[in-house]
Amino acid sequence: MDALDDLDLRVSGCRACPRLVDWREEVARTKRAAFADQTYWGRPVPGFGPPDARLLIIGLAPAAHGGNRTGRMFTGDRSGDVLYQALYDVGLASQPTSVAMDDGLELYGVRITAPVHCAPPDNKPTPGERETCRPWLVQELRLLRPTVRAVVVLGAFGWQATLPALAEAGWQVPRPRPAFGHGVRVGIDGSDGSDGGGGPDGLDLFGCFHVSQRNTFTGKLTPAMLREVLSTAAQAAGLGK
Repeated sequence: MDALDDLDLRVSGCRACPRLVDWREEVARTKRAAFADQTYWGRPVPGFGPPDARLLIIGLAPAAHGGNRTGRMFTGDRSGDVLYQALYDVGLASQPTSVAMDDGLELYGVRITAPVHCAPPDNKPTPGERETCRPWLVQELRLLRPTVRAVVVLGAFGWQATLPALAEAGWQVPRPRPAFGHGVRVGIDGSDGSDGGGGPDGLDLFGCFHVSQRNTFTGKLTPAMLREVLSTAAQAAGLGK
């Protein structure tokens, strides 16, 4: 077992936030009618992707009947349908759908994670829950540091979690901290960039509207917009077609 596998195992056993523990387990017991014959994961959902990923995608939190059911980030819900189709379209995934842990999906140089690993009520974790969960993101960033060269953050909530996590993991985050926006690109120096030069492990940080149903149904985020951000980030990371 490598260090990232060990981290994922520890994440999946976390019970630090009582509200989230109660909710995720209640959803797993009661289920949605369409999934009544399935056994829900009902635990924190760890990151997904290779340990040497060059591109990291950071979302918000697992969906109650998506990742909380399947045990894999953005798997089994409509947000995931949009994200994995786009990843497939730009050459970063082996298939355009993600329905279950054993569906054969592979990501090419990409890892997907979230600042909150438990499904929250109404898809809205609290800032306090985000802070409680942040050490997991910090550890994940530290383990990915040798290879990760680009980060795409889906939504303002994730952006607000990612900037301090990057700083705590050793990167030089600009001050004042850059504001979130779709298409925003920020260069982040590596830890030895204090002399004004970018360190060898610097990265590019990208903002993207979240792949929520609200955003995709209203056209705030279109497939073309998502593909553009992912393609640009992949190029920055040295990936893609």
